[in-house]
Amino acid sequence: MRVALTYNLKKKDPLKPADYFSECDSQETINSVISALKTKGHSVDAIDVEYPALFSYFRKNRVDMVFNIAEGKHGRFRESEVPAVLDYLNIPYTGSDTFSLALALNKALTKKILKAENIPTPAFQLFVKGDEPLAAGLKFPLIVKPNCEGSAKGINKTNVVDNEDDLFKKVRECINVYHQEALVEEFIEGKELTVGILENGKTRVLPILEIDFSNCEKSGEYFYSWKMKEFQGNRELGLVPEFYCPARLDKEIEAKVKDVALRTHRAMGCLDISRTDIRLDKFNVPYVLEINPLPGLDPKESNFPIMAYAAGMKYEDLIEAILMSASERKKA
Repeated sequence: MRVALTYNLKKKDPLKPADYFSECDSQETINSVISALKTKGHSVDAIDVEYPALFSYFRKNRVDMVFNIAEGKHGRFRESEVPAVLDYLNIPYTGSDTFSLALALNKALTKKILKAENIPTPAFQLFVKGDEPLAAGLKFPLIVKPNCEGSAKGINKTNVVDNEDDLFKKVRECINVYHQEALVEEFIEGKELTVGILENGKTRVLPILEIDFSNCEKSGEYFYSWKMKEFQGNRELGLVPEFYCPARLDKEIEAKVKDVALRTHRAMGCLDISRTDIRLDKFNVPYVLEINPLPGLDPKESNFPIMAYAAGMKYEDLIEAILMSASERKKA
């Protein structure tokens, strides 16, 4: 199969915020995906979507499938940009379609769908201007997040607040820096879990990954903040979470968590692959924080491959499974 890999290469720009390119992929990840596809016998062309030749490439080259890991360039619908181009050109691609990608990047809209589907998600309020009164039902502590960002962009330990003064300061900061609404939701104390869904002939829920932040006291980052994701494993900074896959859950709770993740995947219309982030509260209620239909595929550090390895898969088998799932949908 002739495959085009579409991606955004992670860069550094002193004029941009430190987390600006966090969603983009490293050269190591790109090389790993290319190597995995070639190992399975496919020919691969790699296309950086920042490069203006993206359109001319697809006009001049015919491919059987696009393996898409591109995050897009800008805006609240950026993850849909490359799939929208491919849809227009009638070129099949891996992963979710334009609608699901745009929807999942908008946390508030995602949560509205979850609530409509009776899927637990923390109570929330969306701040557009930053001077709206706090909804009476929301209980501290609260966490403030940019509404349309991934990779924990804009989130650090100061985003968890326990009074209105700190809340509104953080809300205004979020709106001013990221030029978008601020999502405020109740902070759920409890186990941090993430659940991968992989479709390859049949829908498969991978072993649950538990992220334990008990050893991160030095950093003060006790949840998946941007710094935790970006510098994970740095002992000097105290960013040393422990991973358990499968998660330390009894069978009944495990089944409940997997069911919630699968229902979220289907409610959002995801295809081929997704990763759902969940917090399990003290009453063992699994609260969905968000879903990522375009999860990272770094073979060493990304959560999704870790879950695939726990399921007995090799990295190249995971990449091939994603490709074959999209190929079967094309045939259908």
